[in-house]
Amino acid sequence: MKVGVLLAAGASTRMGSPKPLVQSGRESFLVRGVRVLWSACDVVIVVLGSKAAQVRRATERELEKRVSIGWFHHALLNPRRRMNRALEVHFVVNRSWRRGMYGSVRVGLAAARPLKPSSLVVLPVDHPEVGARTISDLAEVMEQALQACRSARERAAFSYALIPRWRRDRGHPLVLTPSLAWAIASDTAAADLSDAVRRHARLVGYLDVEDPGITVNRNTP
Repeated sequence: MKVGVLLAAGASTRMGSPKPLVQSGRESFLVRGVRVLWSACDVVIVVLGSKAAQVRRATERELEKRVSIGWFHHALLNPRRRMNRALEVHFVVNRSWRRGMYGSVRVGLAAARPLKPSSLVVLPVDHPEVGARTISDLAEVMEQALQACRSARERAAFSYALIPRWRRDRGHPLVLTPSLAWAIASDTAAADLSDAVRRHARLVGYLDVEDPGITVNRNTP
């Protein structure tokens, strides 16, 4: 099982309204994030913070509407998922969201641990232009790296991060092995996610993609 962690806890002060609910085409940033993560992941954990109850209610209504009209049918039929499980969304709240994104990363990864994922995909909600193909490509390359491990013990200890790159510019999402994810979830001393990866990853890989959306951060209307 692959698990996506969608970071949607910030206050969105520059956006002027809750960023997860901002519309991107015919869907909100948050629902779009769930949809693209479902291209590779069975379960998406959405980390909420600012106005959590409002964002969750609006998102659940939107998801119910989209599911009822078959909006996510393509994700269920995507042969690259190689899964037969139902798609799920789990909501968790980062009570300390004011302290920054890294706390939300740790909350999301901790919530994913009981699911025993084979890998984890971490995506900020304010990167709505990341393509589903990029998500599935990253997940597939991570799966190949894990399969290359010589034993289950080596696989369990494999501390690896995979980062997409477009024209030499690094972007999101970040894909983690479980070993690295649990180390990050436990690290209270790191300054941010990048610092935590530097502290704990034994190997960092880059996948060149034809997706400029990985570098696009939407913070203003």
